Amino acid sequence: MQEQVLTVSELTADIQSVLEARYPSVCVKGEISNFRLPGSGHIYMTLKDTDARIPAVIWKSIRMRLAVDLQDGMEIIARGRIEVYPPSGRYQLICTSVTPAGEGALQLAYALLLEKLAGKGYFNEEHKQPLPRIPETIGLVTSPTGAVIEDMSNVLERRFPAARLLLFPVKVQGKEAAENVISAITYFNTALEGSERPDVIIVARGGGSLEDLQAFNEEAVAMAIFRSSVPVISAVGHETDVTIADMVADKRAGTPSIAAEIAAPDTGELLRHHDTLMNRQRAALQTKIDGTEQQVTSLIGSYAFNRPQIAVDQLEEEIHHLLRLMQQSVGNTIRHVETGLSALAERLVLLDYRKTLERGYTLVKQGDAYVTSKTSLDRGRAIVMFHDGEAAVTVPGSGSLPGTSFEQEEDPREC
Repeated sequence: MQEQVLTVSELTADIQSVLEARYPSVCVKGEISNFRLPGSGHIYMTLKDTDARIPAVIWKSIRMRLAVDLQDGMEIIARGRIEVYPPSGRYQLICTSVTPAGEGALQLAYALLLEKLAGKGYFNEEHKQPLPRIPETIGLVTSPTGAVIEDMSNVLERRFPAARLLLFPVKVQGKEAAENVISAITYFNTALEGSERPDVIIVARGGGSLEDLQAFNEEAVAMAIFRSSVPVISAVGHETDVTIADMVADKRAGTPSIAAEIAAPDTGELLRHHDTLMNRQRAALQTKIDGTEQQVTSLIGSYAFNRPQIAVDQLEEEIHHLLRLMQQSVGNTIRHVETGLSALAERLVLLDYRKTLERGYTLVKQGDAYVTSKTSLDRGRAIVMFHDGEAAVTVPGSGSLPGTSFEQEEDPREC
């Protein structure tokens, strides 16, 4: 029988179909060596133990989601599939997820992430947000069951029952824990608005081993806490447990109960503080009133304050003086005018023609004119005026005598 001859490509294709069909999903534990991260963003490395080694690849899209930074010497558990690469005639492990293997690996991953975030300043005090003094709404990120939520609720009810509690239930351990915590922090920051949005967030869980607390030592959780615009209090584990989340948070609490005490003020202390402030304000106001009254009293008695009144009094005195002068002046003027009028009246009396008539003189009037000379006397009727009455006379013709004679007419009133 003639032996079948295969080409290299045919043989490689057969091997590829067998291996890839036999190992579509595999989990391999080994130590990292020959670690490389070129510009493409993919990780190329070798997994080895004491007796064998296998090439491994982590594509960039998977690397971006890794919770730890890998390096030579780290022992990991890689999950993925076997793939044959024909151009080089070798098989390799295509990793779909990577986790540190064992407590030692977790400690190493913790230390590496701690160093990385410290170098970026994630733990610096200037990045810490101040906690609200009196929060209206408190967001809780923890398991909905167990002692943690009960302890925090009791503390908040005792200290500050006015606060509104919003619980975002999460898993605090296992593969989905980190994703749950990130979703909760994101929800409280973006999904709620106005008064619905919490003033502070408490991320809490009870104690446990380093592996139990691993979700709070992942970089993605640290990033979510660091980027939160709402202040975050981290209370993960017991007093002696310190996670990456604790150090990135705005405030770390040793236990969930302590976190609740930090987040909410004590109502009794608030009322006592309020009374103290009111008393201080009252005393300060009374002191200010007393001081103002003293100032007013001092001003009222001061020369500067009374100067306007003094000026007014002086002006009144000047006005009264001017009035007296005006009265005197007007009185003098009136008396002077009265004297002048009296003199004029006396002169008028002296000039009265009736006084002259009383001394024996008469007035002759023809028509509307008085006769003042012989030549102006015409023939005809004339009126002779005496001091005690009038008489009508007739003037004869001018040729009778050199002197003119008169003939008195009978007074018609006597007929």
